[in-house]
Order: sequence, then C-alpha cells, then structure tokens
Amino acid sequence: MTEARHPVACLGAGRMGRGIAVAFAYAGHAVTMIDVKERSADDFIVLEREALAEIRKTLASLARFGLLAEQDTDRLLARITVAPAKDMPASFAGAGLVFEGVPEVVDLKREVLARASKCVGPEVIIASTTSTILVDDLSGAVEFPERFLNVHWLNPAYLIPLVEISPGAATNPDVTANVKRILEGIGKVPVVCAATPGFIVPRIQALAMNEAARMVEEGVASAEDIDKAIRYGFGFRYAVLGLLEFIDWGGGDILFYASRYLEGALSSERYRAPEIIARNMRDGRIGLRSGAGFLDYSGLDIDAYREQRLAELVGLLRHFALARPPVLDRD
Repeated sequence: MTEARHPVACLGAGRMGRGIAVAFAYAGHAVTMIDVKERSADDFIVLEREALAEIRKTLASLARFGLLAEQDTDRLLARITVAPAKDMPASFAGAGLVFEGVPEVVDLKREVLARASKCVGPEVIIASTTSTILVDDLSGAVEFPERFLNVHWLNPAYLIPLVEISPGAATNPDVTANVKRILEGIGKVPVVCAATPGFIVPRIQALAMNEAARMVEEGVASAEDIDKAIRYGFGFRYAVLGLLEFIDWGGGDILFYASRYLEGALSSERYRAPEIIARNMRDGRIGLRSGAGFLDYSGLDIDAYREQRLAELVGLLRHFALARPPVLDRD
C-alpha cells in the first residue's frame, strides 16, 4: 500500500523555499509556498511569477539532465502554488509538515514561526531550515515546541541528498524519527546531530574553506591548483570514504603524528589532534589494523570491504574520465 503524500507548506518563497518545493513536488507532494511579507496584490503577483518561473527553469534543467521527461514538467509545476501572507491560515490546509525558510534573522524567524504555529494543529510538524541559529533559540516561539526542530538543507536543496536534522531539548523523538522517514521517502539522506553551531557540514567546510583561502594568502599554491587538489584528491576520496572512515582506513596513529608535526611546523594549534585521537590510540582503536577505530570492523571481511571501496573509487575515475588502460609493451 502506498503511503499518503501529505501536502507540505514552506514559509517564504525565496531560494530555499523554491528548492524544497521542487524536491517535494518531484516526489509527488503538493507544496504551498507562503509569502510571509505583507505586500500589495500587484507586488505579490510579481513575486509569484518570479518564483514559479524559477521553478519551471529548474524543472527544465532536470529534464535536460535526464531526471524527468520534458512533458512532465507542467505536471510537477502544477503541484506547487504560491500564497499571499493574508491567506496563511487557509494555506496550511492538510499540511503535515511546515518548513520555515525566511532570512537568518532570529527575531524575524521567531515572529514567522509564532504566527504560523497558531494556524496549524499541534500534530503538524514545524521545522526551521536555518543554517546558523540553534533550534532552542527558536523553539520558544512555537506553540507546542515538542513538534519543532531544525532541518538544514544544503543548496541546491532539490539536488544535494544530505539533510541535517537537529532536534531541540523539547523535540519529541517521534517527531525526529518521522521527519527522517519523510525525507528518506523523497530520496534524501538525513542525518541527526545535536543542537550545536554549524551542524555537521557547515562546521567542517568552514575550516576547509578558510584553510584553502589561507593557502592562497600564503602563496602555497594558486587558487586553480588548490581547487584542482580538492576535486581530484580531497573530494575524490571523501565521496567514497567518510572522514572518520578515512582516519580508520589509514590509522588514527597516522593522524596523531601528522597533526603533531603540522602543529609544530606551521606554529598553529589549529592542527592539534583532539583528545579522542590519543584516547583511541591508548585503547588500541586505531582503525582497520586493530579491527576498530571510530567505526567497528569486528566480524567484517576486511579484504572484501577494501575491494568494495576501491571499486567505488574506480567508478569515480570513470566518472571523471580518468580511468585509462595500461600501457603495454608491444611484442
């Protein structure tokens, strides 16, 4: 039996709202983007036309990429509507999930969330798409905060699989599980993280981006060569092996000694390994070689596991047209 696809509402018709609308419409849901700003009828028409035109352009791109048939564009677009702020209460009809996607201003988000939470029943899940604000800095504005959490999408929301879920102190665990299930149902890959600044990806990428910029500043390499190194080395490996899995692959002891060298050579504590690396070494959890590290490899066929990961790397070589046949001596 096919699970019912409840309508979805987005507070705000900007880039994030439009991306989420495409993701859910693509998966069969009706979506209403609700304008949260009071504006004249003429100004609203301009916003509506602009939003739907951008969504149509996005769907046309997906058709060119082979992700949908060109003739299906109108059918998907018909699932998306834009509603003015004055129609907010009626626009939530039937919605099981509401996403707030207004600019990153705490007071604005709290005002919009408070207004919206008064318009829907306590069973309707409300989520903020904030990329910076802690969930508990917003939850107090929401009626029945146990149904509220942060759901951080990575742009472009309709393409990037990962979505970070961050429940708050009051969030009902069933709500977290339900949101995770809904996102998986539309083809996303959700992860759950504690309420902490930067979630997972923004926190890691801020360090990486700043270090890349710093290397340009220091004259270590050109911007072009640094980006080439990221595409074909850093990103290439981590598209297959997660960061912690990669530590285990090489060995946590390798990271410990490399970090100690870089900290001294570059005179910067930013390279210092966290205590968990030394603790894992003391406990004999250095990765694949010991059968455990950040991940548990007990009972795993290590040779088969390595073979699978290497095969995935070869798949990426083929994707980048870098897989070449061997050069053999002619007879």
